[in-house]
Amino acid sequence: MTVTFAEKLARMPGYQAGVPTGQAPEAIAAGGIAQLASNESPFPPHPKVIEAIVRATGAMHRYPDPDATLLRRRLAERYETEPGRVAVGNGSCEILLAAAEALCEPGAEILYAWPAFSMYPYLPALTGAREIRVPLAPGDVHDLEAMAAEVTAATQLLIVCNPNNPTATHLPAVEIAAFCERIPPHVTVILDEAYIEFQTNDDPDATLDLLADFPNLVVLRTFSKCYGLAGLRVGYAIGSSTFRAAVDAVRQPFSVNALAQAAGAEAVLHSDDVLFRVESTIAERLRVEEALAELGLETSDSQANFSWIDLGAAEEGEVVAGLAAREVAVRAGTPLGGPGHIRVTYGTAEENDRFLTGLSELLD
Repeated sequence: MTVTFAEKLARMPGYQAGVPTGQAPEAIAAGGIAQLASNESPFPPHPKVIEAIVRATGAMHRYPDPDATLLRRRLAERYETEPGRVAVGNGSCEILLAAAEALCEPGAEILYAWPAFSMYPYLPALTGAREIRVPLAPGDVHDLEAMAAEVTAATQLLIVCNPNNPTATHLPAVEIAAFCERIPPHVTVILDEAYIEFQTNDDPDATLDLLADFPNLVVLRTFSKCYGLAGLRVGYAIGSSTFRAAVDAVRQPFSVNALAQAAGAEAVLHSDDVLFRVESTIAERLRVEEALAELGLETSDSQANFSWIDLGAAEEGEVVAGLAAREVAVRAGTPLGGPGHIRVTYGTAEENDRFLTGLSELLD
């Protein structure tokens, strides 16, 4: 008798990591490859964060705090809210998956723009909900008007990725507020802001002010990007206490490990470090995009720590393979919903130079 697996497995798109197969993180850190495929920070964690991680290793024979008390309290203090409104997870991905499990079932609808974060197609596949994808507007930005028009009585979850991954575009908080006004209160709106610190349209905290006006709004963020903690996987959401309780109810216990909790709780204290990372990234963003324009390539208006590059007449697969041969890893656009594009993270100046040199050679 053959083992039968759940039919939903066939609907799973399959996540493609940006780290090259068999490439150890320490080899990347040593400069063996310019890892520009995963939108990570090129800078290691703040020294105080590393000290907090080392201290936490002495208690590895104990389970982590199941409530992530210190981390949630520090986040609540940082954002002037209550700990009961802060959910934490094993990366923001876990909170997205938990939100879908808690809110959706067959007959419900999940609505999001496309191309957007490649984790979103997992949510309807897991829950049996109907997937509604809305194409991006010209300029590779969310078409909020078209998204609002797709909302029905069955819509349970609506996701806005802002800045958007993979296109790096951003909509100001005033436009998000006007959009939320149009969304009925039965719809949970998740504002996925993994890259919010890198945009220059608003104060990064501007959208958090909207939580007081829209009880159905959830702001989702992560320590993986500007805090330099991608390897520890810790994300968080700020919304209603009922949302936090719902996602906690459907997740496994102890999902955020002790080292991640310690790192996040310390990292949130170092806004000066975040400012350094953001300013350094924006400087490289301007430099790289100017060089790309000189090569005759168009990019979206990046407000993140990566570029979405239209390759024009160049063949996407050949460019990705040619850069890989030069030990530069980037993401192909086709799996991300944008054929004929590549997504390239801004790394160190040396890594970015290797990318630009390699791309110039390939285009020639």
